[in-house]
Amino acid sequence: MSRVKRGVAANKHKKNTFKHTKGYIGRRKNLIRSAREALEKGWNYAYRDRRARKREFRRLFIARINAATRQNGMSYSRFMNGLKNAGIELDRKVLADMAIHDGDGFAKLVEVAKENVKAA
Repeated sequence: MSRVKRGVAANKHKKNTFKHTKGYIGRRKNLIRSAREALEKGWNYAYRDRRARKREFRRLFIARINAATRQNGMSYSRFMNGLKNAGIELDRKVLADMAIHDGDGFAKLVEVAKENVKAA
C-alpha cells in the first residue's frame, strides 16, 4: 500500500481557516487551534443571532406601533384586533413605518380600527 501524505490538504484547511479569521485580534488569527475555536464560536453566534434579530425587530415594531396608537387614543392590542376585524392585513413592519413617516395615514387606520373593535 502506498503512503498517504496529507500536507497539501492540511495546508488547505489551515489557509481556509485563517482566511475566515482575518480581522480577529491576537492569537485568534495566528494559531490554528485558537483560530478554529474562535471561528466555530463566531459561527454559532451568527446562527443564533440571525434568529434573535427577527425577534428583536418584531419587539421594536410593536413598541413603535403601540406608541403611535396611544397618541391616537387607543391601545396596541385593541388596534390590532380592530384591524383584524376590518380585514386589513398589514404586517407590523409596514405599520411601524407608517407610524413614523405617515402620521395622517396611520391615524386613519386607527379610526378604522376603532370602528371595528368589538366591545367587550
